[in-house]
Amino acid sequence: MVIDHIGVVVLRIDDGLKQWMTLFGYSQLTKPVINTRQKVRVVFVGKEGSCTVKLIEPTDESSSVFRFAQKGGGLHHLCFNCDNIDSEVERFRALGLRVLSEPQPGEAFAGEKIAFVFAKQGLNIELIDTEKKAKLLDKTGKEMSSP
Repeated sequence: MVIDHIGVVVLRIDDGLKQWMTLFGYSQLTKPVINTRQKVRVVFVGKEGSCTVKLIEPTDESSSVFRFAQKGGGLHHLCFNCDNIDSEVERFRALGLRVLSEPQPGEAFAGEKIAFVFAKQGLNIELIDTEKKAKLLDKTGKEMSSP
C-alpha cells in the first residue's frame, strides 16, 4: 500500500484552497465534489513531488466532521491506495482495527469504492483501490472528461 492523499478538514473549502495555494504553492486538482453519504464537500490539491491533499468541508451539522471543522479542523486521515479494498478491509478487521465504513461508492473517486477504518493511536485510515478522481482539472483549470 502507498499513501494516496492526506485528508484535512476545513471550515470552508475556499479558505482552505487559498491557504494551501498561498502558503505551500499547491494547485487545485479537482472541482469540489459532494459526498452525499459522508455529508462533506471535498477538493484535491497537489504539487509536483509532494503528496496530494484532500480538503474536506462539512455540508451540514449532521456531517461527522462538522464539530471538528467548527473547532478549526486539521488533519483527519491518511488515505492508502491498495490492490483490493475488500480484502484489505477484511485483513484490517482481522487485525483488530475498527471498520468505520464498509466499502461503498465514493463520489470524489468517480464512484469507485472507499472505506474507512480506525487504528490505535488515533489513526483514521481511508482505503481506495483506484487512481480515479472525479472532476479533474487540466492545466488551464478546465474540467477534463470523465474517466
